[in-house]
Amino acid sequence: MTDTLSNAPTAAGRPVAEPGSGDGAGLDPRRWWALLVIALCQLMIVLDASVVVVALPSAQHALHISDANRQWVLTAYTLAFGSLLLLGGRVADYAGRRRTFVIGLVGFGAASALGGLAPDSAMLFGARALQGAFAALMAPAALSILTVTFTEARERARAFGVYGGIAGGGAAIGLVLGGTLTQLASWRWTLLINTPIALVAVLGALRVVRQDRASVHTARGYDLRGVVSATAGLFLLVLGFSIAETHGWTATPTLALVAGGVALLAAFVAIERRVANPLLPLRVVLDANRGGAYLASLLVGVALLGTFLFLTYFLQGTLHYSALKTGFAFLPFSAGIILGAGLSSRFLPRIGPRRLMTVGLVMACAGLFWFTRLDVESSYVVSLLPAELVVSIGMGLTFVPMSSTALTGVDPEAAGVASALVNTSQQVGGALGTSLLNTVAASATAGYLSTRLGQPDVTAIATVHGFTVGFALSAALVAAAALVAAWFVRGARRDEGSGPARELVPSLASLDAG
Repeated sequence: MTDTLSNAPTAAGRPVAEPGSGDGAGLDPRRWWALLVIALCQLMIVLDASVVVVALPSAQHALHISDANRQWVLTAYTLAFGSLLLLGGRVADYAGRRRTFVIGLVGFGAASALGGLAPDSAMLFGARALQGAFAALMAPAALSILTVTFTEARERARAFGVYGGIAGGGAAIGLVLGGTLTQLASWRWTLLINTPIALVAVLGALRVVRQDRASVHTARGYDLRGVVSATAGLFLLVLGFSIAETHGWTATPTLALVAGGVALLAAFVAIERRVANPLLPLRVVLDANRGGAYLASLLVGVALLGTFLFLTYFLQGTLHYSALKTGFAFLPFSAGIILGAGLSSRFLPRIGPRRLMTVGLVMACAGLFWFTRLDVESSYVVSLLPAELVVSIGMGLTFVPMSSTALTGVDPEAAGVASALVNTSQQVGGALGTSLLNTVAASATAGYLSTRLGQPDVTAIATVHGFTVGFALSAALVAAAALVAAWFVRGARRDEGSGPARELVPSLASLDAG
């Protein structure tokens, strides 16, 4: 099967326009309304990963959650989301994108209501896991709808600009919203607010998103072995990364879970090479452009969540900001993401993804390195704000070509799973980053304390030192992502511009024995 969108049928059976052809024939007249619905959905998904962070102390107090168990308010969502995304993408390919999207929205809204009304910790943890599971249906369906709806190159660049801005800035907006709702209403509204938003999105989706047939014949069957091995492997990896923070990276439970996850994912690759109807067609990731985009996304996911985490601790612990003030301190980050994404969507058709991704990642690396100069005397305006803007604009420049490259040239039958991989790389990277960077920062803090006992304010100084070491590691990871983008992403201007999108570099798909 050719890896192309050129002959992809629309829901009405008409051929869509060749990306970049400029031919308006077959373009959905409601596509911009569909983008609005997709943007609303993506905002909910991204917000929910961060909106409860600021509300967590209030929820912990109200439901009498122990310090050891409070992490599960966050981890339950990440575990379900990260481990089920590939399956969610394939369900969208089998069952139809709009149907999967609507089911995900309904379930997400119901799970949010359940969590907001939870009388105890067990129900809250379960509701968060359900949110993650239904988000794993929603996210790849939404992104694949975006991919097949916007087939003209310049329009697609603008659509991905909106999507990239939300994907990058939503986490910071979530911190602001979480602090505002918790302080002015209740921590429960950080979850309950999703229910009416999901209802509006469902009504909008039914009205403006095209009904589509399943793009893969269900008679060919699900790849059940692939489903089990991939889902279980990702689950064990994310769980292993999550408990490493409390158990340590060399603890037996951590090593057993990570080793089990790696073994299951290796088995998954072996299965996908041989099965007739794979959960993940390996040609999707073995293309140099897409593979590079996925790897860069993984590295950015590892680095970026740690940035929010350390900055939150610095603002509240060192500068003594309130939860609400901390949330508003991240607003420039959101503004920078939106600005960078707008610039990126404008220049993507002209200069191609490689240069934009590389420049954006280099900028983000410079901003993260800037954070390594923080100390207990640093101020927000002088020390944090400039670096925050440099990182966020760089990330905004990066997200648009990264998402677009990861999906350009994918055949319609794999659009859902290719979309899922974008989110999977970020979620798995975020889970790894939380544990890895926390462990590194804690070790650096302990090492600093052990050599400077008795000095005044040594605890505060050691804590900030740990943060700066974590920022240095984040900067190194983003620098590695920049090298990946510069080496692997070879899409020329015509891939996103006015000419056909077929002139990609030689694919690695010939290595796919399946």
